[in-house]
Amino acid sequence: MYIGSQFGEQTDEEMKVLSQLGIKNVDQTPAAPWRGWSTDMLLKMKERWAKHDISMEMIHIPLGSRSAYDNEAGAIFLKPSDERDRQIDWMKETVRMAGEAGIRGLNYNITILGHLRTPSKTGRGGAVVSTFELDKLDQSLDEFEDGPADEDEMWERIDHWLQEIMPVAEEYKVQMACHPSDPGIGVGNTYRGVARPLGMAEGFKKLIALYDSPYNGLNFCQGCMSEALANPAEEIFDVIRYFGERKKIFNVHFRNIKGGLGNFVEVFPDEGDVNMIRALKVYKEVGYEYMIMPDHVPGISGPEPGKVGFAYTFGYIHAALQAVEEF
Repeated sequence: MYIGSQFGEQTDEEMKVLSQLGIKNVDQTPAAPWRGWSTDMLLKMKERWAKHDISMEMIHIPLGSRSAYDNEAGAIFLKPSDERDRQIDWMKETVRMAGEAGIRGLNYNITILGHLRTPSKTGRGGAVVSTFELDKLDQSLDEFEDGPADEDEMWERIDHWLQEIMPVAEEYKVQMACHPSDPGIGVGNTYRGVARPLGMAEGFKKLIALYDSPYNGLNFCQGCMSEALANPAEEIFDVIRYFGERKKIFNVHFRNIKGGLGNFVEVFPDEGDVNMIRALKVYKEVGYEYMIMPDHVPGISGPEPGKVGFAYTFGYIHAALQAVEEF
C-alpha cells in the first residue's frame, strides 16, 4: 500500500508541488463534460501526470456524492427510464475507454440524496469540522422529487446496474470501486422516502455478493464506515478485515471521526476515536496493495486552507505508513 490522493484538474505547478510532497499515485476527476470523454483524453491526462513522475491510476465517474440531479449520470439510480438506459450504455463506453487507457479503476457512489450533513461545528484550534446529528436532520423537506425508494427498490436498481456494467468491467479489467453513501442512517431507515443501503457495512456485504467478481468492490471510505458503527474505535477493524480478506478494497479514504452512527464530527487523523496506525496494520495484514488517501480534512485558517490541510495529512500518512512498515 502507498499514499495517493484525488483531485480535479491541476495546473503543472500544482502537480509539481504534489510530486515534491511525495504523491506518486492519484485519482483525477476529468474536467470535460462526461459525454465528451474519450480514450485519447484519458491518455493525455495520464501523460500530464507522468511528466511529474505521478501515475493517474483511477478516475471518478459522474456518479458522485452529490444528489442524483447534480450528477451527469444521475439517472442511473433513479426509477427506470429511457434516460437511465442511455446513461448506462454510455457508462459502458466509459469503462471501455478507461480499460483502453490503462486506468486501473473507476470510483463512484450509489446515492440519490447525496451528502447529508447538519450545521458545522468548531474543532481543534478553531478549525471548522463537518458534523452529522441524525436527530437534527431537516425533516421539513418534501419527499424526494423522483419518488420514494425503499430498500427493496434501491436493491433492484443496484442489481440492474451491476448486471449491466460488471460484464464490461470484467472484459476491460477495470475495477469498479463503490464509495459508501455518506452517512449511513441505519438499516431499513429512510430519509425523504429514500433508503441508503450502501451507507452501512451490511449493504456492502450484499453488494459484493450480488455480483461476485474480482472487479466489483469498494472505494473504502474508512470515515464513512466508521460513521455507520455504534463503536467505531473497536468495530472498524473487523470491517476492514471482512472486505480486505476478500480482496474487495480497491482504494482507501483514510479519515477519522469522533462519535459514531447518527452523531459524529470529522476530525484530523491524529485526534479521532479510531487508532489510525492500528487500522493501517490491518490493511497490511489483509494484503491491501493500493492507495491510502486523505479525505475531508477539517477547514483550517489562513491562505490556501485546503492545500495546507491536505499537505498536513499527506505528512501524517507518510509517517504512519513508515511506522507500520517497521513492524
